[in-house]
Amino acid sequence: MGRNIHIGTRGSKLALWQAHWVRLELLKTHPSISVHIRVIKTKGDKILDVPLAKVGGKGLFVKEIEDALLEGEVDLAVHSMKEMPAELPGGLTIGAIPRRENPQDVLVSKNGCLSDLPQNARIGTSSLRRASQILFARPDVRIFPLRGNLDTRLRKLDSGDLNAIVLAAAGIRRLGLENRITEYLESRVMLPAAGQGALCIEMRTGDEDISALIGELDHAKTRTVVLGERAFLHRLGGSCQVPIAAQGRIEDGRFELSGLVAEPDGSQVLRSKLDGPAMTSVRVGTELAEQLMDQGAMAIIEKLQSKEFRKAKTRLKQ
Repeated sequence: MGRNIHIGTRGSKLALWQAHWVRLELLKTHPSISVHIRVIKTKGDKILDVPLAKVGGKGLFVKEIEDALLEGEVDLAVHSMKEMPAELPGGLTIGAIPRRENPQDVLVSKNGCLSDLPQNARIGTSSLRRASQILFARPDVRIFPLRGNLDTRLRKLDSGDLNAIVLAAAGIRRLGLENRITEYLESRVMLPAAGQGALCIEMRTGDEDISALIGELDHAKTRTVVLGERAFLHRLGGSCQVPIAAQGRIEDGRFELSGLVAEPDGSQVLRSKLDGPAMTSVRVGTELAEQLMDQGAMAIIEKLQSKEFRKAKTRLKQ
């Protein structure tokens, strides 16, 4: 008789797609096991009327799931990697990182590409990272907070007075909604979040049975790239309160990483690039973060994380 495996996940359509994808992949190679999905509601799912930057840092969509994992209520957890904090709780580890989907951001628009949008166009996003880069490229547009699951945000665009919204390509592609994409935003315009497009299969440290079970889902190249991006994020102490972006790639055995730190209103964008042997991706990520720190990134980060700044009005046009 096979083992019963319980997967913890959020309950959104996309999160369930991701968890069921992992379930089916496990059953392909281990047909004797039983795999069950357990939906766990997180703080980020409960607070929908406040921008993420005002609610708190990363971890809003994973903490309750991680608690269930630590308490043995589930055997593994499936997350979107970009939602993962730079540091994991003691007792938990990243067990597998499957092959990555497209990491880019996309524009879903009623009025064409970003450069085609009318003067003072209204763009929906609650991501400071996305807002800062949009405002750097188009200082005239107006950013409006937009929370909710992917399908909810698409409905708000269709039924409201927004001209466009910005979403992750991976989510739209996984749900078969590619026809809604107006434009894939080039990295020179929009660097994605660290880990965007990748899944994180989290497990308890030292659980050798689960490690063996999910090990075949790990994609070595994706893991190398994502860990480099996360090292960049970790060195900067990144959270949802700070616009930080990172995108890596491996070519001819070398890891190349582009990183960014910005003011939320796009008035200042610090950007740099670094490369090194693929096996040193974590070191490259750390060193790139330190390059940006030398350029003044910590001044931006410390201001944004200060209590005084959080209480102050932002310069985003709302």
